[in-house]
Amino acid sequence: MASHPSLTSTYRARASLPTTGPLASYLLSLISVKQTNLCLSADVETSAELLQLAEDVGDSICLLKTHCDIVTDWSDRTAQALREIAKRKWFLIFEDRKFADIGETVQKQYTSGHYRIALWAEITNAHVIPGPAIVTALEKAADATIAKYNTSVNTEISATRQSNGIEEEDDEEDEDSANRESAIESPMEMEGDDRQLSIKVADRKQSVVSVTTSISMRTESISPRPEPNTNGEEAFNLDTATELIRLGPPPFLRSLLLLAEMSSEGHLMTPEYQQKTVEIARTRRDFVMGFIAQRSLNTEPEDNFITMTPGCQLPPPGQEGKKLGDALGQQYNTPRKLIIEQGCDVIIVGRGIVRAQDRKSEAERYKKAAWAAYEERIGKTQAL
Repeated sequence: MASHPSLTSTYRARASLPTTGPLASYLLSLISVKQTNLCLSADVETSAELLQLAEDVGDSICLLKTHCDIVTDWSDRTAQALREIAKRKWFLIFEDRKFADIGETVQKQYTSGHYRIALWAEITNAHVIPGPAIVTALEKAADATIAKYNTSVNTEISATRQSNGIEEEDDEEDEDSANRESAIESPMEMEGDDRQLSIKVADRKQSVVSVTTSISMRTESISPRPEPNTNGEEAFNLDTATELIRLGPPPFLRSLLLLAEMSSEGHLMTPEYQQKTVEIARTRRDFVMGFIAQRSLNTEPEDNFITMTPGCQLPPPGQEGKKLGDALGQQYNTPRKLIIEQGCDVIIVGRGIVRAQDRKSEAERYKKAAWAAYEERIGKTQAL
């Protein structure tokens, strides 16, 4: 394949390019610090399995890919617990939703219903079969979710007493605790237009209740990027734990991957379709971080899209070189082939880890193989 600067640049250098969106920049920095370009495809059917899998392999991955609609007991608690593990283990969550409908429908699928994906998954993906409007619709839905998250509503409730038709405020110090009822709404994420208050005001005869609501805004800061050194690379010479603390938690932002190519045999995504997908992505660089594809699609000088590739599997020890696949048309490639020969950035591994007897050690085996391929691609003499 033709050489492109993204193929020989480090993840860290690519994170600082002006064409890199903020969440993509964070992910590239996280990959560099953890030294893992491995995404786990967690295709399991219960919340317990999903959370245990995240615990087992979280230290070895940069991304956890979910299919929430195959988890039979998915709930808000599942999402909350998964986010807690992601925060503690330092990985992002990618919901493999594959949106492919008209704008208004995908907005509802993204933010509403049983799953409310936009609340807990930093990354999702979509087909561009409906046209470029699907990207616009999802971006607007993401922006609305972020705005709601950054809005805090506080409601104060107080009561006054009426005696013989004369209103008396309970503001004397000795009567304050007995006569005044007030409450502040606890912080919560806004869901749609409705908010519920679990506040009960004591029954009072001939009382007047006043409600005061204040709305305040908070702005989620984008984690600061360390200053580059004279060689153009970030000046990190610290241990991994310290570097992760310095990197900080991910910003509350959302990003999209576009499906340009699949790993199943006989897929119908033609070269013309792929080219159109790339063209659409170039018009939304801040929101579209990259592609699901079998090879890098960066061709123009300003392209810095992240390519994530499924269908990766290592042969069992001692069976290197064996052709891998399944009876359903899935074709597998090794990390080395995908990263060096095809220019992919993140490998997506599912059954090879999920069905392993020792998931943790198998995840480490994939992590090391993929990272070694990346080092070979960029040249080991470069900074990581």
